[in-house]
Order: sequence, then C-alpha cells, then structure tokens
Amino acid sequence: MKNKLLQFYHHLPGPLRSVAASLRGYQLRSVRYGPETEGLAREALEREHWSADEWASWRRKRLAYILERAATRTPYYREQWAQRRRNGDQSSWERLENWPILEKEPLRKNSAAFVADDCRISAMELETTSGTTFKPLSIWWNRETTRTWYALVEARCRRWYGLARQDRWAHLGAKWIAPVEQRQPPFWVWNSAMQQLYMSSYHLAPDLVPHYLDALSRYRIKYIWGYPSSLYPLAIGALKQKRRDLKMAVAITDAEQLFDYQRHAISDAFQCHVCETYGMAELSAAASECPRGNLHLWPEVGWIEVVENGRVVPNGTSGELVCTGLLNAEMPLIRYRLGDRGIVPQSSAPCPCGRTLPVLTSLEGRADQVLYTVDARPIGRLCTVIQSNIAIREAQIIQESLKQVRVRYVSTSEFTSEGARAMTERIQACMGMVEVILEEVDRIPRGPNGKFKSVICNLSAEERRAVAARI
Repeated sequence: MKNKLLQFYHHLPGPLRSVAASLRGYQLRSVRYGPETEGLAREALEREHWSADEWASWRRKRLAYILERAATRTPYYREQWAQRRRNGDQSSWERLENWPILEKEPLRKNSAAFVADDCRISAMELETTSGTTFKPLSIWWNRETTRTWYALVEARCRRWYGLARQDRWAHLGAKWIAPVEQRQPPFWVWNSAMQQLYMSSYHLAPDLVPHYLDALSRYRIKYIWGYPSSLYPLAIGALKQKRRDLKMAVAITDAEQLFDYQRHAISDAFQCHVCETYGMAELSAAASECPRGNLHLWPEVGWIEVVENGRVVPNGTSGELVCTGLLNAEMPLIRYRLGDRGIVPQSSAPCPCGRTLPVLTSLEGRADQVLYTVDARPIGRLCTVIQSNIAIREAQIIQESLKQVRVRYVSTSEFTSEGARAMTERIQACMGMVEVILEEVDRIPRGPNGKFKSVICNLSAEERRAVAARI
C-alpha cells in the first residue's frame, strides 16, 4: 500500500507534491506543537542557568520516578524484577547500579513490552529508528513527551541562534521527495505548514547541486538543517560557484558525526556557525552545540553513564554511553546501551556562553559510512533503505566500486526471494543501476570490539580522488 501511494505521489506535478507535503506538515505541527510550547521552551531556557545543586536535585527526583515506574508499570522490567525476586535477589530497584545494561535486541524483539501498562499505544506517536544493523526499533511517545521534546529543540537549536519556528528553513533528509532517476528539478517540496523547504538527500549530484542552491535563494531560506554528508556537497557547490547570496543564520547537522573538513566547508559556504546536534528516537540522550562551539548535553533527556568493559568509568574517560531516559516516562529505557562512545568531562566549569549545561567533550563512532554513486552523489543513512518488511536479522552494505555494491545479510526463516529482490531494488533506487551482489551469511564478521560496521566504503584511492574532483 505504501509503495503504491509513493508511486502515485511521484507521478504528481511539483506543486501538488508540495500540497501533499503541506497537508502532512499541518498534521505533524498539530502533534508536535500546542499552546504550551512557548512556556515549555521558556522554562528550558531558564533551566540552562540552574546551579549544579539544582540540576542534581531535579535529576535525582526524576530518576527515582522513572525507576519506580519502570519496575512496577512496564511489563518487560516488571517481569525481570519478579524473576530476580524468585531467584532470591533482594536488591533494590531504587539504585540505578542494580539494573542490568539493556541491549537493543530485547527492544527490537518486543518494543511494546517497554510501554507502561497504563498507556494506550494506539493513542501514542510511533517513532522508528533502524539502528546500526538495519533492524528497526519502534519507540512510542505520548503527546506530552512529544511536545516537551520539540519545545527543547525549539529552545536549544533555534532560540540559541535567534530563530523561531516561523522562519523559513531548509531540511535535507531521507524522504522520497522524487524518483531517484529524476534529473530535472524540483528535488524538493515546500511544506507551508512548517515554513520548510524539504530537499531530497538522494539527488545531490554535482551537476544538480546548482538547482538546490538556486532554490535556497529563491525561497529566501534563513537557516538549513541536514545530514553532514548532504550539506557538504551543497557547500562545495556554493564555494565553487563563489555564491555569496546564501548566507544563513546557522547550519544545523544531525544523524551523523560532523567531521572538521565538513564543518569548515559548510561554514565558509553559508557564512555561518555550524551547530552539531546529537539525539535519537529512543530519547535517552541529547545535545546541541552552542555558538561558542561546545556540545551541551540536555540533562532533562537522559542520565548518562560512561562504561568500559562492563564497569562505569570516571568522567574524563572514554567509554560506551549507557543512558537512562528521563523524558519519556511512558516507555522508560533503563541503562540502555546506545552503541556510541564518548567522554563526559571531569570539570563542570561553565561554558563561555554562560550556560551551566554539562558539556560532552567527545562523541565517537556514530557516523554511518557515506557511499558514492557513479555521478558523484554522496549517499548517507543507507540504514533507512533495508529496515522494514524484509525478514533479515542483520545486514552489512559494502561498496566494492562505484558500480558494485555487496550486501551481506543474515536471513530468518520468513525470508523469501521477494525480500532479496526488494533489497536490490531499494539500493538501486538510492544509488542508480549499480550491480548489487547479495551474499547470505550465517553471521556478519565482527571487529575486535564485537561490533560490525553497517556500511563500508571500499573505493580505491583512485576512485576516491575521482569522486572528490567531481564534487
């Protein structure tokens, strides 16, 4: 049904696609924002100047509430604690260290078991995320959580840079705005409900980038938001054309790690600060970069522990981020292993920006590898390609050359030839008519850390130089 609707949408003329996007935008706006939004954003800005003692008191109370609710109202945790009691374990659930670390697999297998039993899932908002192995996670937010989250985004992404929701902005994302084979603009839709120019991240070939730049100017875009791997080719195109009419208030990046070479190009092209953000649908941690260049954690969202070899390590030490969500009390995730690594600083010295929010010193290992097409389009976030309605346990995409992609996958008993064909079609929909080699394996090879990369680019040095010269 979704594929048929998408095909119908792709056959619409550009103006009607924008009408469809606007209708969806009005629906999302009614869910995300309400009369309470302004007050929630103002309160978030006020909390940024709380003392360490004020934050500690608030967070301890919120953590106690979340742990109690998880242990008594959430089926997965309630059964877990009941089993521990049957085995003679009398440890208290009021102490966070008594909870085991939660891996992603139990959440994938039965997401609904993590929703509190006094909630009605049908009345909640479903958020999905594919994670590092292409297997989707289903996360539910209620209306209060949704609006609180978007008020935080309003405060700590827009307001920090003097922006408001009413300002015109561009977003480069992974929605199927146009068929990948389309070679004529528009590669975007105008969402009038959110004053948003939503631009395809799948059409950023060097010869098409000038169309994007013209659209940014024509729509009078004030700030831009997107994946670093999508903003970078736009920036390179603007620099090559020596465009100086595209000055932005800020460029905001999400979903991928921001590298220095990307930051410099984006900043130079759009003549603005580049704000890196960090977050996930699981609402276990979040951070955004202030105008002084520090990545500030959002203490209301999650309680972060840094763990190495199964043990919590002191601040200032690199390790895996294990987080307990404080925001979404309807689907509490306790000591959830994010799969990311980072460093929380030892010192709580205030940032020169004046905010007392803690700083995430380093964020490591969360970048999806970017692949490249024959016509030099960067393709990031390929985890969104193989994530639903295909019976596989895990998969790995390897780019062997500009014309060949290999997919290693571990199937389930429900896997069919239709699933294999769908994998090929989805990759070709993003990357063009590359050769797709499907390789069924018993297990994806792991590295020394026990993990595997979901996307690998094995382009030769010569091919990489050729691509770089065309961007």
